[in-house]
Amino acid sequence: MTERAPGKVNLSLFVGAPRADGLHPLVSVVQAVSLADELTMEPADRDEVVCPGIDGPNLAAKALAAFRERTGWDGPPQRITIAKRIPVAGGMGGGSADAAAVLRLAARAAGGVDDGVLHELAVTLGADVPSLLAPGRVLMTGAGEHVERLPDPAPLGLLVLPSGAELSTPAVYREFDALGGARSLAELDARAAAARAGQPPPPVNDLQDAARSLCPAIDATLERVRAAGADIALVSGSGPTVFGVFPTPDAARAAAVEMPGAIAVEPAR
Repeated sequence: MTERAPGKVNLSLFVGAPRADGLHPLVSVVQAVSLADELTMEPADRDEVVCPGIDGPNLAAKALAAFRERTGWDGPPQRITIAKRIPVAGGMGGGSADAAAVLRLAARAAGGVDDGVLHELAVTLGADVPSLLAPGRVLMTGAGEHVERLPDPAPLGLLVLPSGAELSTPAVYREFDALGGARSLAELDARAAAARAGQPPPPVNDLQDAARSLCPAIDATLERVRAAGADIALVSGSGPTVFGVFPTPDAARAAAVEMPGAIAVEPAR
């Protein structure tokens, strides 16, 4: 079986001060995009995840183990091979997308699992996993555990400019805390209410300054995207990937032709 794992950009991201559990409350409009990893699951001698060119622990393997433990699924061992296309440690949720895709694959292999169970599992795996369980446009609140589907957007173009650098999400949050500027809970509630009311997401990423502080090269990339004609240029998530919003997919594709390394993508539905 195969499954696409779309990455994401944060069209807006507002962040509060850490909660008692150490996690930051968030309000974010998350848009899944057409840039996606490809996962293949097939019977094997033991459960394993293979991601050529990527070393170290993989959230996809954790997702498969968690699925077996939570559901009691005792199907044959599986090998999951990931064809990686989403930038690693780039703020586009690649690892989270893979984990969400594994949950979808395992649920199919098991003959179907309640969506609520999959959501519970996604919450245990990471803040971005629930928002990518059913890729589209969603409002993410809490520390990522609350996800609400939003209407699909009007046609627009997105230009993604990956970076050669990688940023650790915990490091970016530590820098965010050091810089100050956390939103109050009242402001977060107001931002969430505006998104539910259908107001366009304001082009704000509260983690952007922290990412720029840790990776100054982001500044030049933001300027390149603006100079290419983007209406909006933002860091995605914790960075360092930068994306631009264009009025049409054709405009994003035209800009990508003139910008080495850029990738034109569209919203995933």
